Amino acid sequence: MEDNECRDGGKKARLAITERANIMRVPMSLNAAIRLHVPDSIWQVMEDNECRDGGKKVRLAIMELANMISVPMSLTAAIRLHVPDAIWQGGANTPLSASQILTRILPSGGGDAENLQRILRLLTSYGVFSEHREFGGERKYSLTEIGKSLVTDAEGLSYAPYVLQHHQDALMSAWPLVHEAVLDPTIEPFVKVHGEPAYSYYGKKPEMNGLMRKAMSGVSVPFMTSVLDGYDGFKGVKRLVDVGGSAGDCLRMILQKHPFICEGVNFDLPEVVAEAPSIPGVTHFGGDMFKSIPAADAIFMKWVLTTWTDDECKLIMENCYKALPAGGKLIACEPVLPDDSNESQRTRALLEGDIFVMTIYRAKGKHRTEQEFKQLGLSAGFPHLRALYVDYFHTLLEFQK
Repeated sequence: MEDNECRDGGKKARLAITERANIMRVPMSLNAAIRLHVPDSIWQVMEDNECRDGGKKVRLAIMELANMISVPMSLTAAIRLHVPDAIWQGGANTPLSASQILTRILPSGGGDAENLQRILRLLTSYGVFSEHREFGGERKYSLTEIGKSLVTDAEGLSYAPYVLQHHQDALMSAWPLVHEAVLDPTIEPFVKVHGEPAYSYYGKKPEMNGLMRKAMSGVSVPFMTSVLDGYDGFKGVKRLVDVGGSAGDCLRMILQKHPFICEGVNFDLPEVVAEAPSIPGVTHFGGDMFKSIPAADAIFMKWVLTTWTDDECKLIMENCYKALPAGGKLIACEPVLPDDSNESQRTRALLEGDIFVMTIYRAKGKHRTEQEFKQLGLSAGFPHLRALYVDYFHTLLEFQK
């Protein structure tokens, strides 16, 4: 994809594809509420005039919620069929019929164009494709800005692996047990199904682990571009540690943007950094963030705190505090929930992600509000917090010692 196509309106497109990828959390949360008899419990205290208003719209809304799993699964199907790449064709993005798309993804023939069109129509209603139709003729489809985020770029990255990673069979099997996180918050639904935590399960499944890393790279690169364009807090830093840095993608981008940083330390589990590639200026260091963190002028982490409990986050942040000099910074990039439960796309995407964490990673790990992060920082010794909303989904949180 050309640069001007890749980076215009990227934040909104990334937020939109994140919401559509996570939208399955909505019907599964609805199922959990029904299994827990929440509607009946609330109904008992409602007055009749509040109970019987607007029947048609209510029935339509509940039908949409009940069938909403069709959206992420259709999105997953389109990606598995390589539809976005087939339409994009090096930047052409020429409107194509379902039959024309099939000839590109199945050059030897076969496939059902009508069923493909059904998927395309649904995803068009969610802004992934644009439908072109003149005088009631054949329907043709091109990519919207949201759809373009699923196209594989020159480095082999896109948001497509993020969607696929969230809808693997092992993860899908945990969703019918969302309500169990309410009844017993000591064990995640994923653990109840598979008998072990998600990360250790991934470690035994090379294909799953590889997909997760590719998904994180596809999400990290555009997000880090936003961070580096909108944040000036790396000035004066000579040694930077990335906690949970995986393959070191974020450090590589930070050092390229800020060559005055003399040393980057990619800190992760020993088995993770053992597979990390060599990066100029970066040292890979294996360890346990719950025990200690290498000393640095500043510590960076991305999507770490959200998968841990409050007590675990406090311990991680205390170790960061110990590793920093006076005036040093912990720079954490995390989803930050709004205080109000409104119906905006951003709020929905964040709350959907929160249910994903509860179901798959930690029943008491969670997305937090800015005030909750501030309290965590104070409990770990950080007196100052600055929140920068550089992205629609993720927020940069700067804790200063």
